[in-house]
Amino acid sequence: MIDDLKPYPVYKDIGLPWLGKVPGHWEEERAKGLFAKVERPIRPEDEIVTCFRDGNVTLRKNRRLRGYTEAIYELGYQGIRKGDLVIHAMDAFAGATGVSDSDGKGSPIYGVCRPKSDANPHYYAHVVREMARSQWILALSRGIRERSTDFRFESFGRQFVPCPPPDEQAAIVRFLDHANGKIERAIRAKRKLIVLLNEQKQAIIHRAVTRGLDPAVKLKPSGIPWLGEVPEHWIAVSLRQRYHQCLGKMVDSKKATGKYLIPYLRNFDVRWGYINKSALPLIDIAPNERERYTVKPGDLLICEGRHLGRSAIWDGGIEICGFQKALHRLRPISFEADDPKFLQYVMIIANATDAFHRNKIDNAIPHLTGEMLRAHRFAFPPIYEQKKIASYLESYLRQHETAISRTEREIKLLREYRTRLTADVVTGKVDVREAAKRLPDAAEELPPADELTDEVEDGIEPEGE
Repeated sequence: MIDDLKPYPVYKDIGLPWLGKVPGHWEEERAKGLFAKVERPIRPEDEIVTCFRDGNVTLRKNRRLRGYTEAIYELGYQGIRKGDLVIHAMDAFAGATGVSDSDGKGSPIYGVCRPKSDANPHYYAHVVREMARSQWILALSRGIRERSTDFRFESFGRQFVPCPPPDEQAAIVRFLDHANGKIERAIRAKRKLIVLLNEQKQAIIHRAVTRGLDPAVKLKPSGIPWLGEVPEHWIAVSLRQRYHQCLGKMVDSKKATGKYLIPYLRNFDVRWGYINKSALPLIDIAPNERERYTVKPGDLLICEGRHLGRSAIWDGGIEICGFQKALHRLRPISFEADDPKFLQYVMIIANATDAFHRNKIDNAIPHLTGEMLRAHRFAFPPIYEQKKIASYLESYLRQHETAISRTEREIKLLREYRTRLTADVVTGKVDVREAAKRLPDAAEELPPADELTDEVEDGIEPEGE
């Protein structure tokens, strides 16, 4: 289907910097000649529709139920209907444009459009996303806020866009629906594999940090609900008896002098099992504060707010590095009694069993204060056993990590290929008219994304409003 795609026989330049040359028979027109902005009142039964950065526009409940900014008052909300072209004015630069698959209501920041004639809204959703991918929309920004635009309908309406014949627009949409569906199914299969590999990892870690490596060891109740039984020679105590805990320095630009700038870590930089050291920001930490607010090799860092409980060990590589208040630094009271690598594996299980969420009230954002962390109880084996368990897990899980990394790389390549293919088809770099005719009539529908895994990944901003 894809291998035999060829360019059009004749091309021309229509003067659009983000587009390049287009097929000779294509025309161009301002978007306001093709679409009209719609302003509908909302109905009592309307539910919230969200425009996501991956181009999906659907009822919020179809995607996920967390990670949104909730509006207390739905001032200015507007009616959205299935088939509307929806453009997120402030996130359009990141691809938040698509055709709604549902009736509902949406934020006033959305531009809701209907075609005036035979313009295909699905094709033009691809066009606007290509304008975003080429950074044309970002170039139009007036600096509303960092990494944002104000791409309202008026801005969209002023832009010249390509106008293939209506039947060709339909062929392009048909082809991309089929091709992107196949790619998405491949991506989801690989994501399922990652989920399974992570579940296996978690089971292996859980067994090791709650039972040890001796299958015949006698067990006793730990008195810790999320931990269950542990070997009877292990000691269950609060963390304050084994580790020093310290929150990082508050970032306060008003008090910064610029005299003592050093790199610092945010909770965004602490991932599961490793720390991202690239492009770290700078913070002012005076020499007399550096013992308190810097890290040393072997320190365990734990996220206290968003990404609650996520942890990794600082292994050095930067001479002096601070850490912000959103991170806890744990350092053994005695390295002869405790190994932070063992505790890091314990934190994985604590997070998986919601140990840090148990005191959360209703829908409040979970928060791990220093006092809460110090009061948490964990089971500690003797130091020689901690080291043995940590060494075993590091070695045993290496194959899982390799497989996960390889699969993540394959997903990245598939996404890059999908982006490039979509761009080439939408802008007329390849002719898909004959290929679209050969496609089957019925396309296999994909399940909602959240049935597999949440679309929000570590290091990626939440998509939506």
